[in-house]
Amino acid sequence: MPKARKNLSKKLRFDVFKRDIFTCQYCGSVPPKVVLEVDHVHPVSKGGDNDIDNLITSCFDCNRGKAANSLEVIPQTVAEKTALMVEKEDQLKELRAIKKRKKNRLSRDINHLDEIYQEHFPDYAFSQSFKNSIRNQFLPNLDVDTLENNLTLSCNKCWFNSRKALKYFCGVNWRQIKECPSE
Repeated sequence: MPKARKNLSKKLRFDVFKRDIFTCQYCGSVPPKVVLEVDHVHPVSKGGDNDIDNLITSCFDCNRGKAANSLEVIPQTVAEKTALMVEKEDQLKELRAIKKRKKNRLSRDINHLDEIYQEHFPDYAFSQSFKNSIRNQFLPNLDVDTLENNLTLSCNKCWFNSRKALKYFCGVNWRQIKECPSE
């Protein structure tokens, strides 16, 4: 529950104005151009008190603009916001480029495995569904060299049946994934 606001004495108010040379400490305005007030640096609603070190001279407009906000949160300038947006855009472009390179690498790896399969079974190729299984299930868990070795082993072991070779390949991969789970 926020503290109840206690009225400032005229003497304390005047001491704050004197200390701050009767100048708004936010914008530099002085009377008679503006009406001065005393602002709580750390707002009363957030636990601030009437100690002179928590009080500052402020013009009416600056005091209303600051409201019950703490000065710990300084608004960004347009230049800072622009620089942040440019940085975010640059990071997004780089992320997209990285994802594209990864997708291309995975496609090359899968096509390489398909070529090995076709060397053993010239009349057959991986279906798109099987390529997706390799991409989504095997490549995240096993490196391409391991998959290449497993495929070659499977094709040599089941040289007489292309479907059995693929089943064997999947079984070997799943066994290795279960034996060495990713961390």
